[in-house]
Amino acid sequence: MSSVEDLPAKNVSFTSFKLNGFYSLGEWRRFLFIPYFLMFLLSTTSNSILIVLVISQRALHSPMFVLIGLMAIVDLCMPICSIPHMLLSFLFDWNGISLVGCLAQIFCIQSVGSFHSTLLLWMALHRFFAICRPLSYHNYMQMSNFLKFIIVPVIRNILLNITVVSLAGKLNFCMKNEIDHCFCEHMGLVQLACGDTSINNLLGLATAFLIATTDFVFITVSYIIIFASVKKSGKSTMKAFNTCITHIIVITFTLVFVLTAFLSYRIKNNFSANSHTLISTLYVLFPSCFNPVIYGVRTKEIRQQFFKFFNHVKVLPH
Repeated sequence: MSSVEDLPAKNVSFTSFKLNGFYSLGEWRRFLFIPYFLMFLLSTTSNSILIVLVISQRALHSPMFVLIGLMAIVDLCMPICSIPHMLLSFLFDWNGISLVGCLAQIFCIQSVGSFHSTLLLWMALHRFFAICRPLSYHNYMQMSNFLKFIIVPVIRNILLNITVVSLAGKLNFCMKNEIDHCFCEHMGLVQLACGDTSINNLLGLATAFLIATTDFVFITVSYIIIFASVKKSGKSTMKAFNTCITHIIVITFTLVFVLTAFLSYRIKNNFSANSHTLISTLYVLFPSCFNPVIYGVRTKEIRQQFFKFFNHVKVLPH
């Protein structure tokens, strides 16, 4: 009976793959467990605390804090999609993944990532209405009205991500079954396919620009209008800058990581496989680690409710 290696490549379609991210580091690869585990621990702990605070504290049940709570849920889910498998791979060399598992991981990461981008857009709209349209703020924040701004991006995200993953799942994978990454990425998988993958390439690129780039443009325009509207208000201007500029910095860094990871598959570059893997893991972990600081620690009301909640827990009878 012939083994897989003996068969012509065109007659083989792999249904399982090996994730070989950072394998060139040899024995040093195991030490990557420490920084990635610490970042994963920081992300899960800080976002879980933020979620509990928003749910349990009545003072945080306003639209702005509900959006921050949703952001914490997204930031909690994003690393869970990929980091636990990656940590096990670092420690025990458990680097195998099925095609179904790989497609599920791609769908999970891209869906959560696209919802993260859309949430940032909703938060920018919330600030726009609160600062630039204060008299109509409560009217805009009514669910029936705010849904108008929610439905279109959500439908866009769902349709694009389902289409991308479905088309990838129909490919035959005969090139090899090794992915130079720590988790499954759309183009990392598509590159292993035999046959024409131009539609997959185009749709993957279109998804990155139609979701992340489009949302970023609208977010930037919203903040520009906000800054312009408070330009003459002295302290209010500084408060607006303090509130928004860090958000824009994190959004920009995240977008750079995402687009660099996407474009590195399509544009000739000198990135090593390790560099590409590092950038991809950063766009999964970077927002999840820093958003709780930006939207939680830097927000006065959340800080106050945290100390109130902590003191309440501390005085409970044991």
